[in-house]
Amino acid sequence: MSNRIIKDTIAITVITLVAGLALGVVQDITADPIAKQEAQAKQDAYKAVFADADSFETVDVDADAMQSYLDENGYAAQSIDETMLAIKKMGTNATVDEVYSAVMDGSEAGYVITVTDKDGYGGDIQFAMGIQDDGTLNGISILSIGETAGLGMRANTDAFKDQFKDKKVDKFEYTKTGATADNQIDALSGATITTNAMTNGVNAGLCAFQYEKGGNQ
Repeated sequence: MSNRIIKDTIAITVITLVAGLALGVVQDITADPIAKQEAQAKQDAYKAVFADADSFETVDVDADAMQSYLDENGYAAQSIDETMLAIKKMGTNATVDEVYSAVMDGSEAGYVITVTDKDGYGGDIQFAMGIQDDGTLNGISILSIGETAGLGMRANTDAFKDQFKDKKVDKFEYTKTGATADNQIDALSGATITTNAMTNGVNAGLCAFQYEKGGNQ
C-alpha cells in the first residue's frame, strides 16, 4: 500500500512539474506579442487624440507631486498613468524665424495624458486624451472600460466622446437637461455613474495639463 502511495506521489509531482514548465514556456512565448499589442494600442490611442503629432516622448513627471496636486483639486479618485509630449516636425518650407523659435527636429504641440478613473460603475476606466499647447482638448480615446452593456458602455461611442472634442475649457460638467455650453456634456441616460467618472477623469487630465504648464508653481 505504501508503494502505491509513493508511486502516486511521484506521478503527481512529475505532472505538476511538467505542467508548470509548459505554463512557463507558454508565458514566455506570449509575453512579447502581448507587450507589443499593448504598446501598439497605446500608439494608436495617442494618434487618435493627436493626429497632427509625428512622435510622442515620455515626460518625466514626479508622480507623487502630480497626485498630490490632483488630490488638492478634488481628483483623489483619478490618477495619471502617463504623460507624453506630442512632437510635430516642421515642414520643409519652415521660415528662419520658425526654425529659431522651435527645436530643430520638431516643436512641442501639446500633451497626451493617460488617465485612470476608479469611479466607474464596472471598475477602473482608462483613457488617453490629447491637449494642444493652448489648452484645446483634441478628444479622448478609451483604452480600458468594463461598464454595463447598453448603458455605461455607451461612453465608448463617438456620440459621447465627441462631446469633449475640440473644446477649450477649464473644466467640464455634465447635464441631464441638454448641453447648452462648451463645458457641458450630455449625461448618458441610465448611466450617471459612468458619466460622472468620465467627466471627472477628463477634468483630472485637464488639471494635470495645468500642472505641467506651471500650475504647480
